[in-house]
Amino acid sequence: MLIKIKKLREEAKIPTAGSAYAAGYDLYACLPDGDIEIAPHATAKVGTGLSMAVPEGYFGAIFARSGLATKEGLRPANCVGVCDSDYRGEYIIALHNDSETPRTVSHGERIAQLVVMPYLPVEFEECEALPETERGAGGFGSTGK
Repeated sequence: MLIKIKKLREEAKIPTAGSAYAAGYDLYACLPDGDIEIAPHATAKVGTGLSMAVPEGYFGAIFARSGLATKEGLRPANCVGVCDSDYRGEYIIALHNDSETPRTVSHGERIAQLVVMPYLPVEFEECEALPETERGAGGFGSTGK
């Protein structure tokens, strides 16, 4: 699959794969004006300096980088970001600091990963009743622990 990508700033870095079979492509902080400090339990928006044209029928899912999340306590604030195929703005990652220590994000640092995923477009139809199932409305542990 070919994804067209536009650098919005010369300093922006094109996403890279960490290994030959990596599903996610690392996204890099584009901070030409300097580092950003994220206070404990606070969120900061970090630009990538990139916009993309994800093909129709797909979306860009933004996930945490496991190392950054476990070692530094930084993760996308919305846990998983959704970049629709018709979005052409800058990919900006809202990074949340789950730790008790201020964290610094520097220009060129890997801050999240992009996974391109297919989706099924659906339509919704309001109805008076839904088909019955054995489970019914049981939720939140109704099938076990």
